[in-house]
Amino acid sequence: MALPKLKNATYETKLPSTGLLIHYRPFLVKEQKALMIAQESEDTKQLEAAFAQIIRDCVEEIDDPYEMPLFDAEYVFLRIRSKSVGEVINLNLLCSDDNETYVEVEVNLDDVNVQMTEDHTNIIELTDEIKLIMKYPCLKDMEGFDEMGEIKSLFHMIESCVHEIHDGEEIHHRIDMNSEELNTFIDSMSTQNFEKVSAFFETMPQLRHVIEVENPNTKVKNEIVVEGLESFFE
Repeated sequence: MALPKLKNATYETKLPSTGLLIHYRPFLVKEQKALMIAQESEDTKQLEAAFAQIIRDCVEEIDDPYEMPLFDAEYVFLRIRSKSVGEVINLNLLCSDDNETYVEVEVNLDDVNVQMTEDHTNIIELTDEIKLIMKYPCLKDMEGFDEMGEIKSLFHMIESCVHEIHDGEEIHHRIDMNSEELNTFIDSMSTQNFEKVSAFFETMPQLRHVIEVENPNTKVKNEIVVEGLESFFE
């Protein structure tokens, strides 16, 4: 006699980048096991693979998580995790007023969303004629990121995220550029140009949650910003 099949609830949410409605289920024991093994290994590639596989298995509308903007992938994974192991987690947060006192707080993962600064844009005007159209980093762009130094990582990310270069009416598509040409173009930027490009990454959408805590020693109220998926895995 065949064993019964367990049914799992399905939930829905919208992708922050496009508003596309997606349907997802909690991850199963086999998927949680793969994630735990990856976390235990502390191998970035293995963790990314487990992370992507869970999104692929649990979301009906997503075939390739590696092509998703990183903030979309983090948001979706957090939603899956909240329905899998519980919406409420405990975080130990460092009070910024003395930088030595930790306070444990409860955070409802369903309250955590992708935030974007008001003046953010993916169109970067380098001159009156030349502008960059940027795309957001995807999970695939993070490959080998931890093995690079800080400077190499930054330039690698810029190269990965250039989508188009507009020169007046002429449009250069990323697919038509080789790495050498693009790197030469990036190297020719002025300091002011580079600051504009850096601002794109500094202000782009990110999984972010602001928590107010009171330091029990000083009685000072602190607003603590928790950013990035890894911050919600304590």
